Amino acid sequence: MQMAVSVAGALLLGALIGLGVWWWRRRSRQRRRLIQLIESIAAQFQRDVLIPDGADGWYHVDFLLRTASGIVILDVRDVRGALFGGEHLSEWTVMDGHQRRTFPNPLETLYDRMAAVRAIVGDEVPVEGHVVLLARARLGTAAPPRTWLLEQVPDLAPPAAEIGDAYAQAWLAISTRTTPTPAELRRA
Repeated sequence: MQMAVSVAGALLLGALIGLGVWWWRRRSRQRRRLIQLIESIAAQFQRDVLIPDGADGWYHVDFLLRTASGIVILDVRDVRGALFGGEHLSEWTVMDGHQRRTFPNPLETLYDRMAAVRAIVGDEVPVEGHVVLLARARLGTAAPPRTWLLEQVPDLAPPAAEIGDAYAQAWLAISTRTTPTPAELRRA
């Protein structure tokens, strides 16, 4: 009997480890795909950085890009299920089967991050911001403003090869003001 319990425990442990490896690989593939997309549309980018908020504080930025259209901030969200959100809603909802969860509207902090970057680069440089939903998400209704599905990212920006020196000075100004986000403050 004790042998059967030990074998069952070992099988269960093996299954849990296998599931954990599968989950980690899937998540890593999504992040690599996102980085490949970013590299195809950005002349330069920074990942997981802090930018000054103008009031002795900092904002975390998932991705900061120099593109042909200016400086772009990407707020990456890894949600699973149908997303229901809007610009003026305080919370967005994700429905996945019978599970429902909410999170604070990411556009509010995105607008703050955009203002912080504008304060660094000035009004002459276009600054955009977008919430990017990874592959497990789908839109339950119309997309909230400034919200992209991962598949839409390459269609909305020209290739990095076409950028040249556009906005290089602004990028230098931003690069000197950012600092890496400590690991404990990064979103998973």
